Amino acid sequence: MSQNPNHPKRPYPLERTRNIGIAAHIDAGKTTLTERILFYTGMIHRIGEVHDGATVTDHMEQERERGITITSAAVTCEWIQQPLDGVVKLYEKQKQRVNIIDTPGHVDFTAEVERSLRVLDGAIVVFCGVAGVQPQTETVWRQADKYNVPRIVFVNKMDRTGANFENVFQDIKEKFGIEAVRILIPIGSEEELSGQIDVVNMKSVIYKDDDTMGSTFEVHALEGDLLAEAESAREDLISILCDCDEVIGEKFLMEEEITTADIKEALRRATISNQVVPVAGGSAFKNKGVQFLLDAVTDYLPSPLDIPAAQGQHPEDDAAEVLAKTDDNEQFCSLAFKLWADKYVGKLIFFRVYSGTVSKGDMVYNPRTGKKERIGRLIKMHADKHEDIETCYSGDIAAIVGLKNVQTGDTICTQGFDIMLEPPLFPEPVISMAVEPKTVVDQEKMAIALARLSEEDPTFMVKTDPDTGQTIISGMGELHLEVIVDRMQREFKVACGVGKPQIAYRETITAPAKGEGLLKKQSGGKGQYGHVVLDVAPGEQGKGLTIDNQLTGGVIPKEFITSVLSGIKNSMTNGVIAGYPVVDVHVNLTDGSAHDVDSNENAFKMAAILAMRDAFNQASPVLLEPVMDVEVATPEDYQGDIMGDLTRRRGQIQEIESKPTHAILRAIVPLSQMFGYSTAVRTLSSGRADYTMKPKSFEQVPQAIVDELTNDYAYAS
Repeated sequence: MSQNPNHPKRPYPLERTRNIGIAAHIDAGKTTLTERILFYTGMIHRIGEVHDGATVTDHMEQERERGITITSAAVTCEWIQQPLDGVVKLYEKQKQRVNIIDTPGHVDFTAEVERSLRVLDGAIVVFCGVAGVQPQTETVWRQADKYNVPRIVFVNKMDRTGANFENVFQDIKEKFGIEAVRILIPIGSEEELSGQIDVVNMKSVIYKDDDTMGSTFEVHALEGDLLAEAESAREDLISILCDCDEVIGEKFLMEEEITTADIKEALRRATISNQVVPVAGGSAFKNKGVQFLLDAVTDYLPSPLDIPAAQGQHPEDDAAEVLAKTDDNEQFCSLAFKLWADKYVGKLIFFRVYSGTVSKGDMVYNPRTGKKERIGRLIKMHADKHEDIETCYSGDIAAIVGLKNVQTGDTICTQGFDIMLEPPLFPEPVISMAVEPKTVVDQEKMAIALARLSEEDPTFMVKTDPDTGQTIISGMGELHLEVIVDRMQREFKVACGVGKPQIAYRETITAPAKGEGLLKKQSGGKGQYGHVVLDVAPGEQGKGLTIDNQLTGGVIPKEFITSVLSGIKNSMTNGVIAGYPVVDVHVNLTDGSAHDVDSNENAFKMAAILAMRDAFNQASPVLLEPVMDVEVATPEDYQGDIMGDLTRRRGQIQEIESKPTHAILRAIVPLSQMFGYSTAVRTLSSGRADYTMKPKSFEQVPQAIVDELTNDYAYAS
């Protein structure tokens, strides 16, 4: 094998490639930052704004109308660090390729962040300079922790009233328990924001307020208060690096000079190993600080060579670990992390190449299906624009056209390379509603639209109600389903009506119990006989159904055991309280009996269902409902009204935090009480309060609500 991991024809060497995501809470400025990056790298020549619906990455009509990011968008740009006198650059005059994925901030679309972080090497996490750490930012941070993604923090909106870089910096350290270091400190804030202190290079960068949109700036030596602030931050930086980096720690102990180049190289190692998080501040909207943030991306975030080889399992042996090494000379292996129905080219499969190369016309293999398919087209994405390419190399993120039997999370590789990469994990839907086509023609179009949309989005599910025949769609929130219905109408031309959103209730048991099911029918000919005895007990939360087969002596013949297990699983789809799915139950299969002539698979399946229902009725069943973590940011004048409204919604106030400009209320509220809350909170606060919510857990429903749902269920039955 070649010592050089780069293919001779690849346009950028691996060491000068960066795959990064931009993630944050909604409205922290991710898309605005992405737009500035594209402008300063020369990919666009006019800056678009979110509020005008003119940004590159928010290309869907729904995104432009709402001013939010709904689906993650991939763009590619090139960056050369700027040669500045006296400033040390690790990659000066070397062109870098930066592949960027701009992710949504709204909790309803958290799956987009999940699958993006699964395939990225690094991330810029954006914080608001006023609000600091917000709920969805905490979710994003945990997702990045799960996949060990190195991060740089950008404290944005330092031009806003109430912005305070130091407060946000301390907030980040305390809430995430990390070693954060300041590398680019804003000079001034609010209307006085003028530039940044470069802590590593000990320089000041002053941006000119002219018509060059932040493209012109001056680099000066530090003096006075700025010098003192920089020296203090640099001492903190060196102190932290000495604790986590052997090279610089040894120099410090030997009292050798620690140069700027030493600091940069040590900070790069510490960032890539997730021991340190560099923090920069500025304002994307006011065009201050983006260029030096890009320098930090190339200096400190990893290339595909800096991250460990992708780990997978052998398709036929989960215990056998297989590695996909980042090297163009290795066998081809990639992960399909997103599917998208493009109106021009059809189904796009976004994929990340972990090893080897793939070219247009190559045959590739899907270990999940065991089938081979041919690559029709390879496309480099620039949001909704396409550029045909001939070959994808290790570390590349691109899209395939022409593959049919692919799902999100599938491994696509060379046949003979026995590997399956771990797919991203997605949360269960929490809200449902009925959709009905308005005409017979719409019925066929709706079926096609729902199939394509559920294929794209792993958190969107479709089913048919067995009692009413209605089509039920489920998702992560009201906005999620609203966008789905809007896309059906616009993209697929489906005229449909929608029902009131329904809550994804669950049932479970709270006590152990024994159940017995006996199916015995004699009708002159061959009869039906199945007999099952089992015990049920509350299972571990989040584990679903677990079964322990304790049968001895062949009381139930082996050929019927599969049918018994099938009956047990089937019984979990409908509970005894209101017919909702049952969760977190442990079953011990203890006894039973069979008839030499009359026993069959169907009889034992029905007997198992009867035994489970018998056990459920005696096991103190309860109804569960999804509850949400709700955070409301409001001026203190409206705090009392909003607290009262949350209490009326069965909310439990957990915490009240006072900020200089507003108060933050944190509460736990049942999802069923949060429909239409966006209108209510605006009305209560004269439009000045904002809120976010995210799923927390399932909790027991009060008896009054149970009685209401039980009556509805009995009437429907």
